[in-house]
Amino acid sequence: MVMRNSYNIPGFFALIIITLTIFIAVFAYYLAPDSSPYANEMHLELSLLEPQAEVTFIKLRNDNTKDVSLFYRLIYGHKMNYRSVPVNTFTLKENQLEYEPYNSSYIKKLKFNELEGRSPDDYSYVKVFYLGTDKYGRDLLSRLIVATRISLAVGFISVFISLFIGITLGLISGYYGSWVDKTIMWLINVVWSIPTLLMVIAITLALGKGFWQVFVAVGLTMWVEVARVVRGQVMSLKKIEYVQAAQVLGFGNIRIMFAHILPNIMSPIIVISAANFASAILMEAGLSFLGIGVQAPIPSWGSMIKDHYAYIILDKAYLAVAPGLAIMFLVLAFMLLGNMLRDRLDVRT
Repeated sequence: MVMRNSYNIPGFFALIIITLTIFIAVFAYYLAPDSSPYANEMHLELSLLEPQAEVTFIKLRNDNTKDVSLFYRLIYGHKMNYRSVPVNTFTLKENQLEYEPYNSSYIKKLKFNELEGRSPDDYSYVKVFYLGTDKYGRDLLSRLIVATRISLAVGFISVFISLFIGITLGLISGYYGSWVDKTIMWLINVVWSIPTLLMVIAITLALGKGFWQVFVAVGLTMWVEVARVVRGQVMSLKKIEYVQAAQVLGFGNIRIMFAHILPNIMSPIIVISAANFASAILMEAGLSFLGIGVQAPIPSWGSMIKDHYAYIILDKAYLAVAPGLAIMFLVLAFMLLGNMLRDRLDVRT
């Protein structure tokens, strides 16, 4: 018997990265400096600020917003009850506030009742852009954090769709055999022969560009591998004694497939799911980079690279490198997790 290594250091760190990523995705709007919906607060005058840049803002009263619950903010974010204006300097004179807008030299004046609060601490604040801003003046760190939700959501929902279709067809094909198996295998071979990205693009164009369309398009292209593995496992297990005993006892075919066979083939399915999760993240990033994935203003790592890849040859390469590194580390984490699960669930080791 081959001795199993008790420690899998890469897999352990991958699990930490995935857990941290899920935490960031769930509490994105509480962790992001910009908690507005989709972290889409724009200040064009602040475009392409360097990391660690500090900007002074004054708060203007905005009576059109309303308070929301903590749960609503957790899911959708929350636009602040005031409007922020970046400034160079400001001074309070009598009942007016004189300020110099950011990157300008002329002076503007505001009435005191237009400000949010009575003291400078109430109507002004300093904000630090830890990773700088993008070309639209949006906080890059906030966009990265909120975009984590898109990648994980695409992974979870696409893998769920692929498992539902792949397990169902694989069980039916492997269990019944005969013409049923030939028909399903023909369908599998046809789908398998089409380049994955090309098929995803075709489905996306057919369903339209959007958030949910990406989930469906990616999920409909990843079920083939699941179906092939499940079919092979079922064909090797359906003649084992406990399956034959269930048939003799008069159990229905559906009960035998889902209650007796499926639980015993979950190990390879779990490993494939981890690999498909990584593939789904890459596909979503590729679609968003091509402009047919998640649409603005929803942040996506792929669309962030698309918006800023031209800056790679300039001194702003981090605008495209940061989301690229996020994709790389998350995909690598799921691949390492899949390798760890393969080693742990393999009964031969």
